[in-house]
Amino acid sequence: MQTTKIQEVPFCWPQGFKSDGIHTGLKKATDQLDLGWLYSAVPAQAAGMYTTNRFCAAPTAITKQLINKQQQLQAIIMNSAIANSCTGTTGEANVHQEQKLVAQKLKINSNLVGVASTGLIGAQLPMSKITAGINKLQLTTNTKVTQAILTTDTHAKKISLQFKLANQLCTISGFAKGSGMIAPNMATMLGFVTTDVAVAPNVLQPLLSKLTDKTFNQITVDGDTSTNDMVVVLANGQAGNSPLTEAAPDWSIFTAALHQVLAFLAQQIAGDGEGATKLLEVNVNHAATESEGQQVAKALVGSNLVKAAFFGADPNWGRIISTLGMTNAQFNPQQIDLAFNEFQILIASQPQEFERKAVIASLKQNKIKISLDLHAGNASGQAWGCDLTYDYVKINATYSS
Repeated sequence: MQTTKIQEVPFCWPQGFKSDGIHTGLKKATDQLDLGWLYSAVPAQAAGMYTTNRFCAAPTAITKQLINKQQQLQAIIMNSAIANSCTGTTGEANVHQEQKLVAQKLKINSNLVGVASTGLIGAQLPMSKITAGINKLQLTTNTKVTQAILTTDTHAKKISLQFKLANQLCTISGFAKGSGMIAPNMATMLGFVTTDVAVAPNVLQPLLSKLTDKTFNQITVDGDTSTNDMVVVLANGQAGNSPLTEAAPDWSIFTAALHQVLAFLAQQIAGDGEGATKLLEVNVNHAATESEGQQVAKALVGSNLVKAAFFGADPNWGRIISTLGMTNAQFNPQQIDLAFNEFQILIASQPQEFERKAVIASLKQNKIKISLDLHAGNASGQAWGCDLTYDYVKINATYSS
């Protein structure tokens, strides 16, 4: 059986990709980037996942239409500060104008240009600034676009992996933004994954859909879903491997690499939740079904009581039990095992003796693992979230001002 090492490397673009990011005046501070683009030397196979919010922003809806129709993109223009959401026909016209401007500059078809926006809902894009910004964008190998999409994020979220397919060195690189309004399904997040792997038509979308359910759809910060959420994967084939299908021997390698990128970005978003101080990871074992395991894990990281308890490093395991009891998952209430990090809290639903000071010290770490065994089957589930802090309220009380 072939074994291939998937290695994380310093962030870089796969073969054939270029990008740039600049400040064009959408944000007040001149040192904050707010406009960027991503470009492939050739049209790339494209797949996407999008917000389930019924108020779907114009850039998200139009990009979704493009990808669903043709499964190809060659460029994406993206901005922060203004979401271009709930902006009516003017907002739609501005998206088409962005496509036209980018296409003219890059000398490509406007139908190959995706658009992504994030920021304040309800404001129209200042097209004079957008136009001036597009005119300034260059095709470079810099990674400034990873900064240009940030809103309340505290840092850029990015990762690059390399591996070999049939002796061809391949790269997959992803970056994302997201800090608040993070909940199922998708969130106020933008995610972009680029790879030089060649994939056959009609296989990338099912794979992304499957992996999104295990990654981006298993994070929550505050239970709110935005209007602009989108994750797009572009595969331009510049590595020179034979186009992958699900039956290809190397399909599992590519699947594992894409899963690793999406899981990393999902955890980065959860850990950078607005005002957050801790990343919460819930692992549910021996669930009756995978969907029930995922449901329980998501419920626990989404509970405000659970999130507040871990902010205070309070080993109040009753918060976990009460949240579990509100789910529809199958389990025997007398057979639940629970652990916080390395400390066993419950066995067969019976409290275990533990050194309280040691557990509290453990819960002050920046990552907390909650392990729950339902003893109901052979399935599992995993989800990520963050603690609920005073700063979350401060950030969202003054967001539009």
